Amino acid sequence: MLGDLAIEGTKMCSFKLPRLLSCLWLITLLSLTSSTESAPAYSGDYCFNTTLFTANSTYQTNLNLVLSSLTSNSTDNNGFHNASAGGNTPDEDVVSGLFLCRGDVNTTVCQDCVATARQDLLRRCPLNKAAIIWYDECLLRYSNQSIFATINEVPGIDLFSTDNVSEAETDRFNTVLASAMNSLATKASNSALGKKFATEEDEVTSSKKLYSLGQCTPDLTVSDCYRCFRSAIGALPMCCNGKQGGRVLLPSCNIRYEVYPFYYITSASPILPPFAPPGEKKLSSVIIVAIVIPIAVSVVLLFIGCCFFCRRARKKYNTLPEENGGVEITNVESLQFDLDIIEAATNKFSEDNKIGEGGFGAVYMGTLSNGQHIAVKRLSVRSGQGAVEFKNEVVLVAKLQHRNLVRLLGFCLGGEEKILVYEYVVNKSLDYFLFEPSKQGELDWSKRYKIIEGIARGILYLHEDSRLRIIHRDVKASNVLLDDDMNPKISDFGMARIFVVDQTQANTNRIVGTLVCYAWTIFCEV
Repeated sequence: MLGDLAIEGTKMCSFKLPRLLSCLWLITLLSLTSSTESAPAYSGDYCFNTTLFTANSTYQTNLNLVLSSLTSNSTDNNGFHNASAGGNTPDEDVVSGLFLCRGDVNTTVCQDCVATARQDLLRRCPLNKAAIIWYDECLLRYSNQSIFATINEVPGIDLFSTDNVSEAETDRFNTVLASAMNSLATKASNSALGKKFATEEDEVTSSKKLYSLGQCTPDLTVSDCYRCFRSAIGALPMCCNGKQGGRVLLPSCNIRYEVYPFYYITSASPILPPFAPPGEKKLSSVIIVAIVIPIAVSVVLLFIGCCFFCRRARKKYNTLPEENGGVEITNVESLQFDLDIIEAATNKFSEDNKIGEGGFGAVYMGTLSNGQHIAVKRLSVRSGQGAVEFKNEVVLVAKLQHRNLVRLLGFCLGGEEKILVYEYVVNKSLDYFLFEPSKQGELDWSKRYKIIEGIARGILYLHEDSRLRIIHRDVKASNVLLDDDMNPKISDFGMARIFVVDQTQANTNRIVGTLVCYAWTIFCEV
C-alpha cells in the first residue's frame, strides 16, 4: 500500500522546483516508512508441555498483566525489560516474563517485535505456563518460575544456511569463525554500555567477509553471560559445520554469523566520544593525577593476578571434583589432569589394566596416589576437535550430574593424547551379568526392574532435564555400568558431542548405534 502511495505521489509531482522537492521528500519518507515496518522474522518457539493452566484462571490473569507490562515498556531505549505478577496467592499463580530486543534495532522495531511475539506466543502455546519465542529482532518468554538474573541454556534451537563453504575456504573460514566467536563472547560479556551485545566483522578472503553477532540478557553477571556464550558456541560444530551462516538461540543468549551484513552496522558499532581538538580546555594536573594513579594501580593488580593464575595453572592436578552438591565447575583447570599422573595411575596404559574397548577407544582402570580408583578412556585419534573445543565440550559434559550417569571427573591432553577420566564403577557392565552364565542368576526380577527404571531415568535426564540436550545414540548393555549396589549408570553419553559427530539438532546424516531391545533383553535373558 505504501508503495502505491509513493507511485501516486510521483504522478502528482509537476516539474516546478518547489513542488518537485516536496514530492521527493514525500517519496523518500514513504519509502523509509515502508522499509522499517516490515514484520518481525520468526525463528522458532518452545512450549513447556509439563505445566498447563486453566482458561480464565488466576494464572491467566497474571500472565496477561505481565505481557501487557512488557508490551508497554518495549518503547524504552534499553531493549530489555522484565516483569512479574502474583504472589498474594499460591506460588503456582506467580508469572515472570521478559523480552530482549536485538542490540542494534531501534525502539519502533523493538516495540513491533514484542507486540507480534506476544500475540504469536499466546496462539502457539495457549495454555502453557512456560513458553519462549525467538525472532530475528527479539525474544519473549514467560514462566511460572523465576527467570530473572538466572542463566538458562535449555531449551535451544539452531538454524543454519543451506549454502556451504567451498572446500578451498573451509580451513580459513573455520579459523576466522572460531576467532570471531571467542572475541564476541568476551566483548559482549564485558559490554561497557550494559547491553551485553557485540558484533564482529572479519575478513575471510579479499572478496568475502564474516559478520557475527552475540547477545545475552543484561541481567546476567559477566561470568554467567560468558558461560552461556560458551554453551552456544559449543553447539555450532553440531549444527552448522561447513555452513555459510548459522545461529544458536538459547533463552539467556544467542549467537549468529553470516557472510552478509544482517544487522544495522551503524547502530551496532559503539560510537566513541571524540578527542578534544587543540586549543580546547586542558585538563588540570589534579585531574591527570586522579586518572593516572588508579590506572597504574589497576595495571599492577592485574599483573599480580595474572602471575597468580598462571602459577595455579602450572600445578599438577591430583584431586577430583566434589560429589553432587559440591563446588560448581567454573573453569577448565579444575578438570585437567597431568599426563604423568594418568600414566602412573594406569601403569603407562598397561594391558593388565585394560578393562574394555569401544568405538571411541580403550578403557583402563587406574589408581591415583591418594588411593582413589578411576576409569581412564584413551580416545582414538579420529576426534575432529582441536584442544580448545575439546576442553569446552568436556567442561559442558562434566556438569551433567545424575545418579544414573557415570560421572566424568576430568580430562587430560598431552601431545596427541586425548583422555577422559571417569569414576570407577565396580560391577562392570550390564552385558557381563546378562550373558555370562555364572552371573545370570544374580539378576532376579526386582534387580532387573530396578536397572530398567534407572536407565530410563538417566535417559530422561539427558533428553529433558539436563543443561545440554543430549541424544546418546548407542544405549546398549555394554554401555550400562553397575555400581556396588547394582544401580545402573549410563556411560559414553557425551561422546557424540566430544567427537563432533556429523549431526544437526533434529536429525543425523547416517545411522549410528547398536540395534537392541534393552527392556526385552533384561527381562528375558534369564
